Amino acid sequence: MGLSHRGACGYGNLFSTGYGTNTAALSSVLFNDGFGCGSCYQIRCTGASACYRGSPIITVTATNLCPPNWAQPSDNGGWCNPPRVHFDMSKPAFMKIADWHAGIVPVMYRRVPCPVRGGIRFLLQGNGYWLLAFVMNVGGGGDVARMWVKGSNTGWISMSQNWGASYQAFSRLGGQSLSFKIMSYTTSNTIIASDVAPSNWNVGLTYEATVNFH
Repeated sequence: MGLSHRGACGYGNLFSTGYGTNTAALSSVLFNDGFGCGSCYQIRCTGASACYRGSPIITVTATNLCPPNWAQPSDNGGWCNPPRVHFDMSKPAFMKIADWHAGIVPVMYRRVPCPVRGGIRFLLQGNGYWLLAFVMNVGGGGDVARMWVKGSNTGWISMSQNWGASYQAFSRLGGQSLSFKIMSYTTSNTIIASDVAPSNWNVGLTYEATVNFH
């Protein structure tokens, strides 16, 4: 899968990266230029005949952007146009709260901690002079504000956001074990994942830390 096919958050195949089907694309006001990637929401259908009895609640993870459709009015087709809050849910997720044939239903929602298992995961790409890390399975707020990388022969190097939940550093880091420092966008808490990738790390592989936000 090429980098351009990894979606607006960079998570790629949502099954192989552990997000499954309880996912949603966010309208741009929630997507927040990619800083909304990985955030989690409880959603329930309300006030519509298509809502299932008992108003079941589902928790979804934000994994993509629902782009604006400026050719359509925001109340008839342009559901993701600013300043609307909209969740474009996967079909399996939608079917847990309402009749799929309704297409659009009103919902109540709230941010919640992300129910992840295990440590933060880093999918590494790049070359000898450029490291690109896709950050996945982030607990707590689920989102990332800033990130740093440290090779076994370097100090901490500030990484810049590439797109979505991917961060890059223009440094020679081959042949060094890699540690990452991540700052949560929601809480500004910082966590250090030491020696996540061994010195013989390779691009295209995913490495899991032993730490995560809670």
